[in-house]
This record gives sequence, C-alpha cells and structure tokens, in this order.
Amino acid sequence: MALRINDTIPDLTVETDRGPLRLHDWADGAWTVIFSHPKDFTPVCTTEFGAVARLKDEWARRGVKVLGVSVDGVEDHVRWKEDIKLAGSAEPDFPIAADRDLAVSKAFDMLPAEAVLPEGRTPADTATVRTVYIIGPDRKVRLSMTYPMTVGRNFSEIVRAIDALQTAAKGVATPADWQPGDDVIIPVAVKDDEARAKFGDFQTVLPYLRKTKMPA
Repeated sequence: MALRINDTIPDLTVETDRGPLRLHDWADGAWTVIFSHPKDFTPVCTTEFGAVARLKDEWARRGVKVLGVSVDGVEDHVRWKEDIKLAGSAEPDFPIAADRDLAVSKAFDMLPAEAVLPEGRTPADTATVRTVYIIGPDRKVRLSMTYPMTVGRNFSEIVRAIDALQTAAKGVATPADWQPGDDVIIPVAVKDDEARAKFGDFQTVLPYLRKTKMPA
C-alpha cells in the first residue's frame, strides 16, 4: 500500500555506507528527506547526488537530515561517492542506504510489491525508484514526489517545499510560486477577527483568499 500524506514512515533498519540506521530513531524530531534513485554509476543520478551534496549548508540551516536510497550495495555506494564528489564539486557526506532486499523500496512504494532484481539488471529494471519523501519531525510523510527515469530532480524546489512546509506549520498556507519572505495565506477556517488577533493586518483578495505577512 502506498504511503500517503500524514502516514507514519515504516520503522525499518537499513544498511548504509555509514553503518546500520534505524529509520524511526534517525528521523525522530527532525525534518528529513529520503530520496531514491535507480542505480549507482549512472549519469542523471550522479548529477542529482552532486546537487544534494552542494546543498549541505541549506539542509543544515533548516535542520534537515538527508538519506539516499538505492538497491546497490554499500561497496558500490562508497566507490560511487568518489564520482559524485568529482562531478558535483562537493563532498556527499550524507548516508546512502543499500536496499538490496528491496525492503525500503517496497515499504515506501518506490517499487511494486512483487518486484525482484534480475541478474545483470539495468537502471530500467528499477525505473520507478526516483522518489522523494519529505518527513516531518513526527516521522509522518508531509510531501512526496515521483519522477521518471529521464528527468533529474530540482533539489532547489525540494528546499523551497521544506521552507513552505515549515512555514505552514505556523498555521498558514503558501500560495503558488511562494518563496520565503513572500506573503502567506490565512486558512479559510480562521475568522477575520481571529486572523487580526493572530496576524495583524491582512489583505482580502477574495472572501476566501486573505494574505498576510509571513509570521515570525
């Protein structure tokens, strides 16, 4: 069954290039990003992991932990990180899970439950495994994205989405194309007098669309 928004992530223990990691312990109390890819030593995946590595300071600024996932082994991950560093001009200092038994891929609905790894597999054999989950401090799924094999992910958008999720946790919503510092939306359920008490002045665009400054 697919993981949906507000579902608690499975409590799995996974092997990584940095040793065993229990997901519930690792994710507890922190914003986390779990992202998967079809195969080590492939071009699009290498550029993606380089992008994640270059965003190290942005993850830290937001208190975000990052975990990569693929069905390759730990030894492959260790060797591949050298290529990521070379191509991405940044040290990939986050763990990568070795999901050889497909436990993570299936539990997170990155692959069908009946999927198996063929001998001599190619990236196409795990083409559905280019997924991103953003997990809240309560270990619940807050956002998920799935991309086809041929389209590299925009990790700047994932950072923006985390900003929006962390802002929304303050009791507001964010409009289309929102960036930090832009006005936010007051939820429809909040009455005008409550909105003034909580946010101060606000702009009424439509009866159901009210904007205000981003709360501190």
